[in-house]
Amino acid sequence: MSWKTNFRSLYYLGAPEPDDPVIVPAETALLVIDIQNTYLERPDRASLPADEQRRYDLWTPFHDRMHQTVIPNTARMIAHCRARGIEVLYARIACHTRDGRDRSLSQKLPGWNNLLLPKGDLPSQIVPDLAPQGDEIVVTKTTDSALTGTNLRLILNNLGIKQVVCTGIFTDQCVSSTVRSLADESYQVLVLEDCCAAATDELHSKELEIINMIYCHIMSAAEFCELNVLAES
Repeated sequence: MSWKTNFRSLYYLGAPEPDDPVIVPAETALLVIDIQNTYLERPDRASLPADEQRRYDLWTPFHDRMHQTVIPNTARMIAHCRARGIEVLYARIACHTRDGRDRSLSQKLPGWNNLLLPKGDLPSQIVPDLAPQGDEIVVTKTTDSALTGTNLRLILNNLGIKQVVCTGIFTDQCVSSTVRSLADESYQVLVLEDCCAAATDELHSKELEIINMIYCHIMSAAEFCELNVLAES
């Protein structure tokens, strides 16, 4: 199987296989979305009441995927891009106020997405294994889309970026929203499927099928590393 035929929805059955993207380092950015401490923190299971233990267990496959697949692969991709002069950018969910009054409505409504992550606190920081280096740019957002909720649009334009490679969480939420925003503004978008995760593998795979071919191309980290990288002129 190949990225050229994987994750196809009914809309794209029988469509021609896409050409291999050519990676121009000066025009390409790797975007790491929301891989933050808050999403990797877990309480002691034994300290939880029975109903919360059941919820804990439902989230265990996500945590396994993050630790065994997403974070290691993303770390390799960051190193790969840094070595080739590809810009590495980060987006994270965080608010500028202590009480979160600057958050978007979706982050104030009751439920799982009700997030209060003041920007200076440890839970809102990028996980240590993927930490930015030097002057790598981190944008702070109170929305799902990293493009509409920050000045990332201006940053990408000023950097001369035309192609954005997306990694991060959650596939069906902030990753998808960012991908759609980028595609609407005519960026070429790649999503590295084994550098992303959703709450369940089913949600992850289905969202990749939904966004593939129309908003982005989906491939693995290994397939991305095999693409032709143009040498600097």
